[in-house]
Amino acid sequence: MKKIFPLLIAGVMTSLTLSAQDVLSVEDMNSVYKKEKHHNKIVQKYAPLRQADVMWSRKIWREIDLRQKINHAFYYPENTGEAGAAITGDRMSLIDVIYSAIQEGTITAYGNAVYDDEFRSPMTATEIKSIGGAVEEIREVTDMELVRQGVDIDLAKKTVAVKIPFNRNTVKKWRLKEEWFFDKQRSVMDVRIIGLAPLQENRDEITNKLTGGFSPLFWVHFPEAREVLINAEVFNLVKNDAERRTYDDIFWKRMFGSVIVREANVMDREVNEYMVGLDALLEAERIKAEIFNIEHDLWEY
Repeated sequence: MKKIFPLLIAGVMTSLTLSAQDVLSVEDMNSVYKKEKHHNKIVQKYAPLRQADVMWSRKIWREIDLRQKINHAFYYPENTGEAGAAITGDRMSLIDVIYSAIQEGTITAYGNAVYDDEFRSPMTATEIKSIGGAVEEIREVTDMELVRQGVDIDLAKKTVAVKIPFNRNTVKKWRLKEEWFFDKQRSVMDVRIIGLAPLQENRDEITNKLTGGFSPLFWVHFPEAREVLINAEVFNLVKNDAERRTYDDIFWKRMFGSVIVREANVMDREVNEYMVGLDALLEAERIKAEIFNIEHDLWEY
């Protein structure tokens, strides 16, 4: 009996060890340590701000071009397959994170994005399904179409389900709406992002060729999106996987490259409506320098 008891204990411990190995998650199997840092992070709150504290403010719109090296973390990994599944499981591109949250109902998407960036038109479920040219409908087909597809006309149905997913790899830019302000209570020039919109390159309606222009697909309210972005991991461009950040960290620390495309003005026009090419870039730099000088001029030496 004394010999059997230790064997029973050893058997129980072995079975518990095997069962623990069986329940390992995919993430645990792909790392030598358990990652918990970016799963339960809480959004860092903004500093309190009263209207009486703001002595100067200006709204700015800027664009983040994902083709620039500093912004690659927003674009990769690309999607593959009809379902648009990400290649890696530990991180997703920014459009994947935002679009998935919209489909789940965690984030509200606002439509009429080309003309309205003030979040006045929440998108319906039908509109969400058609984002980026996606199609999900049942329509009738002609006999000629069936013949071209090599389908037997006698056996084929006249109605077919058409489903074309949203190709998220076509989002090559993001537009930010932000407000710069000077907080006299803290004596700092600060900025807060208000809205975020993915930009898709335009195509000619007849030839279906790219035109070179970009249009926003929808807008999301950034403070609402922060609840999702805070736990979405981003690749560290310094090549240190032990010190990855989240999308909220990237935006909070301004770790991206961008160009100003519009400032609040009486005619409500963008920079490219009155400047072209190099002049537009110089105008963007002028606006940025003006904001810096406003803060600089408030100090006395």
